[in-house]
Amino acid sequence: MNPARPTLLLIPLLLAACAAPPDDTTVIRGDSTQVTTRTTVTTDNATTGKTTTQRQSTAATVPISALPREGQQVLRQIDQGGPFRYAKDGSTFGNRERRLPTRPSGYYREYTVPTPGENDRGARRIVCGGQPPTRTDDCHYTPDHYRTFRSIQ
Repeated sequence: MNPARPTLLLIPLLLAACAAPPDDTTVIRGDSTQVTTRTTVTTDNATTGKTTTQRQSTAATVPISALPREGQQVLRQIDQGGPFRYAKDGSTFGNRERRLPTRPSGYYREYTVPTPGENDRGARRIVCGGQPPTRTDDCHYTPDHYRTFRSIQ
């Protein structure tokens, strides 16, 4: 038996163990944002014999009180059904980036959060799901034009 062979078999296992994040980690940041990362591992599938690992993306939350003042105003307008400042407010958000939970087409609507000093719509948005959406529904804030989202609590 070649003594180097058992070591070679262990290398992929060690690499996987080092790369795996903890099962559930929660951090409260100074800006009142709660960030939680979860990893779920399912057991072997009896039919295929395969083990599946599912990694959920980082989810962040932000309380309504920590939103910019303009974002709080937009949430009130969403609750009242308008009026909205921009013609695109209330239009369907396609979630093409898949940064929000998967829902049926047409579920999410986007709303502009005005940015003081900007001449255009700026990058800040609130995206809500539901028909019609309200701030108590599935609402998310993005300060950076859909790169990151925080669930509004």
